[in-house]
Amino acid sequence: MPVRALGRTGIKVPIIGFGSGSRFLMYQDEAKAIAALQRAMDLGITYLDTAHAYGDGKSEERIGRVIATRRQQVVLSTKIPARTAEQARRQIELSLKRLQTDYLDVLHIHDLKGEKDVAAIEARGGVLEALYEAREKKIARAIGITSHANPAGLRDLLERHDFDCTQMALNAGLARMADLPGGMKATPAGAESFERLALPVAIRKQMGVIAMKVFGQEQLIGAASVEKLLAYALSLPVSLASLGMPRLEHIERNAALARTFTPLTEPQRREISESIARTYKTSMLNFFQNHQDA
Repeated sequence: MPVRALGRTGIKVPIIGFGSGSRFLMYQDEAKAIAALQRAMDLGITYLDTAHAYGDGKSEERIGRVIATRRQQVVLSTKIPARTAEQARRQIELSLKRLQTDYLDVLHIHDLKGEKDVAAIEARGGVLEALYEAREKKIARAIGITSHANPAGLRDLLERHDFDCTQMALNAGLARMADLPGGMKATPAGAESFERLALPVAIRKQMGVIAMKVFGQEQLIGAASVEKLLAYALSLPVSLASLGMPRLEHIERNAALARTFTPLTEPQRREISESIARTYKTSMLNFFQNHQDA
């Protein structure tokens, strides 16, 4: 499996990671879920991307059972929804217990939302205080922040604070995500995309960048092939792409695509994006324009 640097952290990561959110929780049978994760790791997909809130802790607990004897083989990332330092400390402690480890490779603030959320994160006694503390105490090797739907807010926080890495929605549809009725949906962003607003800041500050929502929560599949959508994201200046893989065949396919990946040129990326613009972006906008974020 090809590897890249996670920004300036000194951590090396495979170019695809195992997304352990909703798609991992689709494995309802515990034995099958564990087998899927073990297979991914055996294929070199050793960046494990989970979160405190995924499945009310089920995702972290599953991962903990697998890595109890394989901790040194993985780069372990989790995310906390807390917005105060006090809440964050409690959540970090519980996540470590679930994951059966005493340290995290990457610790993220989870899911930056709107302007009020930016203010909460930056408030005195806010979650940032606990993240800096965790890094200083070596509970976390690197700290970061993720966002599905607020490119401008993420850009501003990356500019103002000392993050090591960040995770954002990066895809050929230039789509951001919204938590709408019925689940996470892709919504066209255009000039307000993460690629155009937040990614340049992260690169300039030498942060590790994790691409997510590469397939637009599956809504971009069909507008372009899986191969092209993954190649588009991996051809950006990112460290890796975190992928949800709810079936074993997805794990096998994505591992094979990663091993044979060849970077696209900028004109090739533009061609893919523009083809999606013609076929999908307008229809997505029309479909979601009457929805409100949950």
